[in-house]
Amino acid sequence: MSENKKVAVIIPVLNEEKTLPLVLRDVPKDIVDEVVVVDNGSSDNTPSIAKSLGATVLFEEKRGYGYPCLRGMEYLKAKDTGIVVFVDGNHSDHPDEIGRLVWPIISEDYDLVVGSRVMGKVEEGALRFPVRFGNFLATSLIRIFYGFKYTDVGPFRAIKFDKLLQLDMNDNLGWTIEMQAKAVKCGFRILEVPVSYRKGTGKSKFTGNVKGIAIIGYRILLAVFKNLFYSPSG
Repeated sequence: MSENKKVAVIIPVLNEEKTLPLVLRDVPKDIVDEVVVVDNGSSDNTPSIAKSLGATVLFEEKRGYGYPCLRGMEYLKAKDTGIVVFVDGNHSDHPDEIGRLVWPIISEDYDLVVGSRVMGKVEEGALRFPVRFGNFLATSLIRIFYGFKYTDVGPFRAIKFDKLLQLDMNDNLGWTIEMQAKAVKCGFRILEVPVSYRKGTGKSKFTGNVKGIAIIGYRILLAVFKNLFYSPSG
């Protein structure tokens, strides 16, 4: 069983003043000890809203996904955190399902629990073609080159904080793939659990055109093959 049961949630955000209150409302307060919202340069009221709703607010100027997550991790190094949960700020994930991710770590000593949208209940139209394409490509490559069968590389996941630090995360746009690939390399106990997924209200950076899909494919290939040469230390 996991000894340190203190749970922190990291939510990277960018202009999500409309959805963030919904996300924070759904975070189970009986499970989560601290919510860390990392603002990535919002031009709206996202940071002030997060603060007013009781979240710890941090700022990261470098745009992307991994950079805000790394900023949140750096902050948590000074805290007594046992488990970290990553949640998107656009209300596509279901924070009220955090228990599904955390409980296997606490009760069964898993190191990483990935929320699988593919295994769960998905709102119609929520998993658009570029996302499904990216999922298929990433999970197929990880299965072939790493020997582990994932069904999803979505953002909603929980991991022991000491194990997360061990991964020496450094990617930005291939963050989730880096974590899952390195976790296999390190021999972590990994579990996927079904989670729900909805459309959310944030605008996608990719419209589903050929260029967008090509960019997604390139980032996935880069993340998968770069981490093939990762060698766990310690």
